[in-house]
Amino acid sequence: MTKQTSPSNSPLAENIVETNSSSILKNRLLQILNNRIWHIFIIVVAAICAAGTAVQFVSIDMAVVAGLTVFCIGLWATAAVPEYWPALAFFLVAVVFEIAPAEVVFSGFHSSTFWLLFSGMVIGVAIRHTGIGKRAAGLLSRMLGLRYSRVILGIVVFSVLLAFVMPSSMGRIVLLIPIIIALADHMEYSSTSNGRIGMLTAAAFGTWLPAFAILPSNAPNMILAGMAENLYAYDVSYWSYLLLHFPVLGLIKAGCLVLLIVWMFPDRDPVHKELYKDDNVAMNSTQWHLVALLGVCLAFWLCDGIHHISPGWVGLAAALYCLWPYSNLTSKNCLDKDIKYGSLFFVAGIMGLGAVISSTGLGEVMVQSLSGFAGFSSERPLWNVIALTVISTLVALLASLPSVPAVMSPISDNLASITGLPLGTVLMTQVLAFSNVFLPYQSPPLIMAMQLGNLPLGAMSKLCIALFVCSTLILIPLDILWWHFLDVF
Repeated sequence: MTKQTSPSNSPLAENIVETNSSSILKNRLLQILNNRIWHIFIIVVAAICAAGTAVQFVSIDMAVVAGLTVFCIGLWATAAVPEYWPALAFFLVAVVFEIAPAEVVFSGFHSSTFWLLFSGMVIGVAIRHTGIGKRAAGLLSRMLGLRYSRVILGIVVFSVLLAFVMPSSMGRIVLLIPIIIALADHMEYSSTSNGRIGMLTAAAFGTWLPAFAILPSNAPNMILAGMAENLYAYDVSYWSYLLLHFPVLGLIKAGCLVLLIVWMFPDRDPVHKELYKDDNVAMNSTQWHLVALLGVCLAFWLCDGIHHISPGWVGLAAALYCLWPYSNLTSKNCLDKDIKYGSLFFVAGIMGLGAVISSTGLGEVMVQSLSGFAGFSSERPLWNVIALTVISTLVALLASLPSVPAVMSPISDNLASITGLPLGTVLMTQVLAFSNVFLPYQSPPLIMAMQLGNLPLGAMSKLCIALFVCSTLILIPLDILWWHFLDVF
């Protein structure tokens, strides 16, 4: 009789077992490497090393602040924990170890910027509650043309306009992405098509990227304004900020965004159908009520140079009215169910961290090393602006975009003294940096857009890099030229 070979003992079976074991081991190693506990461990070690190194050159308080800064910014950059957790940890450590007075640690809560972010959240809830969001979808569907390029242009234009009336970038993305998904489905763009990716990236980038040129419309803008107010009593005017940044970083960058999306994600023209059958139904009184409120709010923001009321307090007044039980603009449980407070603690924490850096004197130590490295000179204002922009861009690359004002604002006064530039000019160079994103991890709104729209990381990264190159080589030099025309430096 011929001897049968047991399947379990055959060379093929042994290869399969070996391959499966190798695959399991590989997957296990990847799980370990991707485990966020390792990220947290590395950040903690880096923070301890930073504090241990700094204590050799500066006081203990400064060294603790240096380690705390590395710890907080590292966690914010990697998103290893929710964004509010490092902020709360900062409050605890700073108060328990008495690194700075409590009014400095918690100064972010005193800023009008904090309340502007809060009011943006409330206004966003009111827009959804009253049905204005669906009306906006109907308006958007009529704005879109018959060609794919016109669809992308219409989405970007609508997204930029929305940034003027809805301060919270998170709120705008939460409102827009579901609308664009519905439109993409109706236009018969599949879940993996370039058309859907193009429409979703147009909405996400269109309502977020040009909004860096609109003062109350993105978190880094508000953090910068809040820290300028807290540290230097410097009031950033809505209109002056808009004039300084929007022509290039707003309008021209929006145009570049449209061209890049159409070029990088080409697709067929959309299938147009009637989407909203009740568009002709008149708006109800509650919707007109909210539209009127938003109009008044926008008018006050645009005229802040006349009445000198901070955008934060204007927004808080609007939010207070929205929360009035008899206005019917929000639900009775709005504050309990509809408002997410994590981002509020994040903003308060990052502003408080900047104030502590300034209060302990660590900012002065940092500026001394930066000035020697950058070669600042009061006789070269153009070089000073470029060098400051490069330094802020490096901070944004190493951490997240909101980290730029947290790190750079506390040392801006010293930088102004060294460079001979006005304090306002030094502060505004941060906008050139935090409006120039290199990868999605730098921006929480982009991460949220990826999650809501199921956008591939590769496509988002590719568009980010293309925009970064375009901004660095064309838009930033053009914006600096515009600044020179306005006699900013």
